[in-house]
Amino acid sequence: MLHHAVFLDRDGTINYDTGYVKNPDDIKILDGVSEGIRKLKRDFGFKIVVISNQAGVAKGLMTIEDVEAVNSRIDFLLKKEQAEIDRFYYCPYHPLFSSEDEAMCRKPSPQMLFKAAEDMNLDLSRSYMMGDRESDVVCGLNAGVKSILLKSDIYDAELSALQNQNKKPNFVAANFIEACDYILKDFGGSN
Repeated sequence: MLHHAVFLDRDGTINYDTGYVKNPDDIKILDGVSEGIRKLKRDFGFKIVVISNQAGVAKGLMTIEDVEAVNSRIDFLLKKEQAEIDRFYYCPYHPLFSSEDEAMCRKPSPQMLFKAAEDMNLDLSRSYMMGDRESDVVCGLNAGVKSILLKSDIYDAELSALQNQNKKPNFVAANFIEACDYILKDFGGSN
């Protein structure tokens, strides 16, 4: 059976983005994230999958172990709130520090979504991508999923970058809960 999913960017979407997040002790979950994930899973059984660029590894600013430790901390904090991530995918490469082939997984490439769909038996046509950056929206569009841009302090620059590519999100949300409400309403209306 095919499952439907909500793909989430990590830093700036789930947790505060302090720039190359590497210390698990610094993780703070953004308002509404636990509640939103609980609703998505409870109301419609969405799989929750994190899709994250972690170029700090290629740049030598952190290790794979740092990324895994932060992911574990996020998972722990969310589980305490009865919210759960089904799987984490990340790309530790960057085109300036890695081979072209290695860096192919970086958003806006849809490669991580395609890998998740294959690994987890996901129906991309009934799935969503949510993030705070232009690369998240374009990644989702490239994978054929509906894309949601979260407003943030970088929103204007991200929207401008999308407009320069003649791309636009399916929905712009003021916050995580508004994005989840959009998904629940949109998904519920499509059945």
